[in-house]
Amino acid sequence: MRNFFSKKNADVKMEGSETPVASGDYFSGDAAGEDTTTAHVDTELSIHPDWKLPQEDVYSFRFLNIECDSLLPNQLSIAGIKLDDKDSEDWGLDATVFFRHSMNKTIELGETTLALLDQNDQVLGRKTLSLKEVGKLPPKSSRPWVIPFTKDELNIEEKPEEGWKVVFQLKPSARKHSLDLDEKWQKTLPSKDIQDLESLVERLDKPKATEVNLLGLKAAKRDNGDIQLIILIRNGSEKTVNLEKVPLVLEDAEGDELAKAVFSPKDLKVKANTSKPWVFIFPEKMIKKEEYSIDQWKVYMPKSS
Repeated sequence: MRNFFSKKNADVKMEGSETPVASGDYFSGDAAGEDTTTAHVDTELSIHPDWKLPQEDVYSFRFLNIECDSLLPNQLSIAGIKLDDKDSEDWGLDATVFFRHSMNKTIELGETTLALLDQNDQVLGRKTLSLKEVGKLPPKSSRPWVIPFTKDELNIEEKPEEGWKVVFQLKPSARKHSLDLDEKWQKTLPSKDIQDLESLVERLDKPKATEVNLLGLKAAKRDNGDIQLIILIRNGSEKTVNLEKVPLVLEDAEGDELAKAVFSPKDLKVKANTSKPWVFIFPEKMIKKEEYSIDQWKVYMPKSS
């Protein structure tokens, strides 16, 4: 077994990123898991029994595993560790990753299609392979593994910058429309609120395959006169949507246009086939009426002229 980390480089860090999926989107039936707890899950390092690693590599993997974000119950994830150029005549890339899961039982992965994405979620490569060699993953564990991408499986000619990721390329028919929660929300929102959002997303009809629409969740007038909206942005397409400009119109309980603005949110990306909650605030100076009610309200994107 090769050395994964150079002894000369003490700055060991995660070079890639991570995108969890619900275990039920990968497994079917009893294999999907039914953990009903609400606590976030920290995975424990699990080295394949056939891997004979230098102790320095074990320490590095243990450190990097601790650096990974906690998972929600019943999630399966691939966390990107490092990309290396293949040592062969035919160029390619070896992606070292953690296969992580938060289920309460041992799992085993099967034939899977994986995609290599850059930091902007553009597809750099794709391959289908059997993951049985990864072995049986103990409950709530994180196992390092190497995924080789050959030159023919890649549509790039050099290694991408940091922020790349390897993701499960699930068939649309196998995926439920799910909640895409921003990292800050995931860390600060109470588990009960996260569960309520997940339940809401599951109950709603799935958006059309080409559709991005809005669902207003909550409107409140702040002490300074601003109006704060929490909106669920629903992406029914099979591509991540990057919303650099969001034009919104707010109507009050009487159906009058109360406010209109174009927002420029920072890093608002809604993953394929998911819904993401986001906060938008209309400043008081934009409010068109002095007296109004938002006991009932409506928000929408105006049609482009």
